[in-house]
Amino acid sequence: MKTDVLLSHSTDLERGDFYRKTYIHVALAILAFIGVETVLLNVVPEQLILGMLGQRYLWLLIIGVFWLASFLATKWSLSQSKSTQYMGLGFYVLLEAAIFLPLIYIAVVYAGASVIFQAATLTVAMFAGISAVAFTSKRDFSFLRNIITIGGFIAIGLIVGGMIFGFNLGLWFSVGMVILASATILYQTSKLKDAYATDQYVGASLQLFASIMLLFWYILNILMSRRS
Repeated sequence: MKTDVLLSHSTDLERGDFYRKTYIHVALAILAFIGVETVLLNVVPEQLILGMLGQRYLWLLIIGVFWLASFLATKWSLSQSKSTQYMGLGFYVLLEAAIFLPLIYIAVVYAGASVIFQAATLTVAMFAGISAVAFTSKRDFSFLRNIITIGGFIAIGLIVGGMIFGFNLGLWFSVGMVILASATILYQTSKLKDAYATDQYVGASLQLFASIMLLFWYILNILMSRRS
């Protein structure tokens, strides 16, 4: 049986197997992220974490490196080689854990660990709901692609501008990013059958994992702002 057939041209059994493997890998990526983040919180010195928070231009460098590394990780995850695919997914999990470290630290110290659990619960609930809409709706969500692309560039511009000029983007920016992340999950889930072959479930899981983490980041920011 061929394993490189587009999902849209595959059998129901092959599609079911692809979806099952994709979401198992998403779950494993989340568990790996939790494990790595826990290790980093216990290993990385507090002074270094606080230093990351206080350096605006360091964060510009981090965003640039993260963007380039994300592109590389995505390319690896769609490789024909399974080992390269897993290397891409694992590399991306490590990147996310490093980027999240200051935010998780602030949440634990200033808002309490319960806020992280609340944000995670809301993220999972929203992801499940959006995925259900994508799978059950017969609507074509391809129109979201241009909206997501334009919204992403605007968001990056605002984030970079905020870092350079030192202004706070505020609560409404976080709300807008939650909407953008939700739209991205809806679009990515709806296009699974058209954009991937039956053996590219690792790459598909990386895309979904990235959007889930974006959603989690801004839900956590919103919850923390309500406690400040």
